[in-house]
Amino acid sequence: MEVRSYNQIEPFVTLDGSEIREWAGPVSAPARNQSLAEATIPPGGATTAHYHRLSEELYLVVSGRGRLILDGEERELEEGDCALIPPGATHKLHNSGSEPLRIVCACAPPYSDEDTRLTE
Repeated sequence: MEVRSYNQIEPFVTLDGSEIREWAGPVSAPARNQSLAEATIPPGGATTAHYHRLSEELYLVVSGRGRLILDGEERELEEGDCALIPPGATHKLHNSGSEPLRIVCACAPPYSDEDTRLTE
């Protein structure tokens, strides 16, 4: 049985500049078909615009406010919102609030730097 506690997870920075804590996926627990992580973006911060060739992502906002740009369309996100990011869609997430923006990210197949292409 694999169980990971949040305080046991060491954060790392992904290719897009997000600080990530991965509960399940290639970096942590041996999940092979998906990954689950929390990304934190500081106030005024943003990810680098990017897309994933294969991975579909779900972003669930658990605290803070943000602005998601997805293939040129912009949308404000707040706690409780969930955004679907299809494979191949260029996206960038800005923290538009005054507190850290925390999102839970689910990816299938799992997140990998090799699947990520920066566009800026």
